[in-house]
Amino acid sequence: MLSDKTILVGVTGGIAAYKAAEIISRLRKLNAEVQVVMTEAATRYITPLTLRTLAAAPVYWDLFGEPKTWNVEHIALAQRPDLILIAPATANTLAKMAAGIADNLLTSVLLATDKPILAAPAMNHHMYHHPATQANIALLKERSVQFIGPDSGYQACGTDGDGRMKEPAEIVAAVQAYFTGISELRGKKVLVTAGGTQEAIDPVRYLTNRSSGRMGYAIAQAMREAGAEVSLISAPTHRPVPAGVKLIAVTTAVEMYEEVLRGYADADVVVKAAAVADYRPDRIAAQKIKKTGENLQLDLIPNPDILLELGKRKTRQILVGFAAETEDLIAQAQAKIRRKNVDLLVANDVTQEGAGFESPTNIVSILYPDGRRKDIPRLSKIEIARILVREIAGILEEKQKE
Repeated sequence: MLSDKTILVGVTGGIAAYKAAEIISRLRKLNAEVQVVMTEAATRYITPLTLRTLAAAPVYWDLFGEPKTWNVEHIALAQRPDLILIAPATANTLAKMAAGIADNLLTSVLLATDKPILAAPAMNHHMYHHPATQANIALLKERSVQFIGPDSGYQACGTDGDGRMKEPAEIVAAVQAYFTGISELRGKKVLVTAGGTQEAIDPVRYLTNRSSGRMGYAIAQAMREAGAEVSLISAPTHRPVPAGVKLIAVTTAVEMYEEVLRGYADADVVVKAAAVADYRPDRIAAQKIKKTGENLQLDLIPNPDILLELGKRKTRQILVGFAAETEDLIAQAQAKIRRKNVDLLVANDVTQEGAGFESPTNIVSILYPDGRRKDIPRLSKIEIARILVREIAGILEEKQKE
């Protein structure tokens, strides 16, 4: 099933490096083309000759060595694979990935690639639970890196706990599952909105909200992972654009409204995750408003209701809305489903700890027009986004049966 796939296996310097031999062997048996890049430390645990024999291809580890073919080697290696698998992924390499350090061939490849990355952590129990390692893993998850494991059990250092690398069979199964799932939305065009719009008061001030764009960007990433052609219509944020996603930058609610309507007819799925300002000043001062000590009155006028308009115009599209509330969450969300004509609505109480605009995690309920409801406990926003992709894929499958 991997006959048309190229997998780059990155092997780092931990005792679990010996398991890379079985991983490579299993990938080859599935007809994958395997490239191997080792750190110099990894070569002390298992020889390049062993992995070269199993991969039936050159093994790379020297950043300054003569390239096997004439090219800039780390760039060529970064561009070719369909997937990069790091197994084992040591705490040191994860830290370098998080910090953007490229001091060996493997980390240089990882910094230069826009390909999906799977990492199988392997380290001592205490190293895994160190706050620095946990922060690095959380940051890498936000940047699209997917993690396999670790497992819990007896470790080579003599301790017992989580930090063991997943077994090779499980790691290869995760690679297979990645390529199985990636086709869920293949050929579908998806629009995602994200961020908080900004409504100018004068040349230096604006009205906005607390949205960081994290949820919308995670959804765009998960949609792209599932094979969709994704356009991300985003208000200003500081989020990195997910690999393979087309960014359409906007600032105001009106600009977002216009861009969404421009792409709506061709879209198969629209996910309205942006926090759009409900009102804007009726006029923008030409110059900075000076402080006078007197009260200042702003007259606000309604912005277009983008989701409502999409619901009215909906033909074949799957329309997904969000409801960020501070009270009566489910009642408010159910009313919004009926009013906005959505196929699915994601509701969250932004006052809950671990949820809301600026948190890396969220707690949501997924509601359907027929009354079905799925409550999702606190998870990272990318994990929730992947759950949402599966729900949308299910709706599309049902529609195809009609």
